[in-house]
Amino acid sequence: MPATSATSAATPERLAAARKAVVSSSIGAALEWFDIIVYASFAIVIAENFFPEGDSTLGLILTFATFAISYLIRPLGGMFLGSYADRHGRKGALTLTLTLMMVGTLIMAIAPTHALVGAWAGIIILISRLIQGFSAGGEFGTATTFLVETAPHRKAYYASWQVAAQGISMFLASAFGFALFNWLSKDDLYAWGWRIPFIIGIFIGPVGLYIRARLTEPDEFLTSEKHAGPVRAIFTHYLGRLLTASACIGVATISIYLILYMPTFAVKSLHVTASAAYLGGVVAGLVILIGTPFVGMLADRVGPARLMLWSAVAAFVLAWPLFQLIISTPTLPVFLLVVGLLGVLCALYFGPLPTLLTEIFPVNVRTTGVGVAYNVGVTVLGGLAPLVLTWLLDLTGVLSAPSFYYMAVAVISLVGLGVARTRYNAR
Repeated sequence: MPATSATSAATPERLAAARKAVVSSSIGAALEWFDIIVYASFAIVIAENFFPEGDSTLGLILTFATFAISYLIRPLGGMFLGSYADRHGRKGALTLTLTLMMVGTLIMAIAPTHALVGAWAGIIILISRLIQGFSAGGEFGTATTFLVETAPHRKAYYASWQVAAQGISMFLASAFGFALFNWLSKDDLYAWGWRIPFIIGIFIGPVGLYIRARLTEPDEFLTSEKHAGPVRAIFTHYLGRLLTASACIGVATISIYLILYMPTFAVKSLHVTASAAYLGGVVAGLVILIGTPFVGMLADRVGPARLMLWSAVAAFVLAWPLFQLIISTPTLPVFLLVVGLLGVLCALYFGPLPTLLTEIFPVNVRTTGVGVAYNVGVTVLGGLAPLVLTWLLDLTGVLSAPSFYYMAVAVISLVGLGVARTRYNAR
């Protein structure tokens, strides 16, 4: 879009609508990721409460397996809710995703433990994760599309707040972990303390629902020709775009889930205290929250794909040295440095990603395309990561194994970005 047209379109009304879109989308993203990050951060506690049979590693694997299974349903959420948004409107889909998220979080907050209901405890947790996964499957694509279509200019900047909201969640969830591990006895933490973040998370939802009920549909959507079958179109006419976009997700999602996995890795493999390990999430959350909007502004100047390409190369080059550093010097300052640098890599790559995804798909299938691509990428390359990393460490005993997984995903992203730039003219 030429600069003159972008400026003329930035009326006070459109700027106000864009700010409202940022707030409403950020609340949904914050609740989604707060729930996910709390679950991952308290994996050791959840494993003992819901999967106590066998050794501690098996309990962790079962906990992360439940976490991973919830990701298998995310692409279905992206297809169903994304198709609804493309055919009937972004606003209704945004309200539905947030309502479902609240239900999933509520179930998690009140779920009875294995000591009370036996094996049913694990099933209840699985139901909670499936509901949360289905709703999250539709949230990112719908909210991202709504943000980009509402923004009159600086689209990468406005869309980057989707990622900054994840930084807020990471900061708050990790801060809860640090506080609860320090302020509560182990018995209290394992008995009831771990439920506090989920209970607080429930109260985020109503605020988001109130704001989303007062949104208006973007003009770009209202004036577009609606597609009768966006899901079918994504898997036929736009399959190449779908696979390319999914590959581009890689470094973003593996960075997030590696940061989430680090407290477990630090406690189980490096024998860092649990309370200290959560400080890493606090640092990374602040880095992502503060840094991502600036990355969005930079992406508006140089192009999202170009900035992501540089970031993916940096991720590939730095992965192994960072893990070697923390393995050789497992101190708190080094741990915080490594996790903070992972946060920088995440912000640099993830910040421009929402805009890149919307550039790949046309408006009449955009929400479906972005939603399905994002969730396929997150499921395959990110959601399975904690399970795979726990299994790899247990199988090989090589503490640097997570870095090789990170490097492999970076290569996949580099290939996806190359195709996006050369075939689909992504900036």
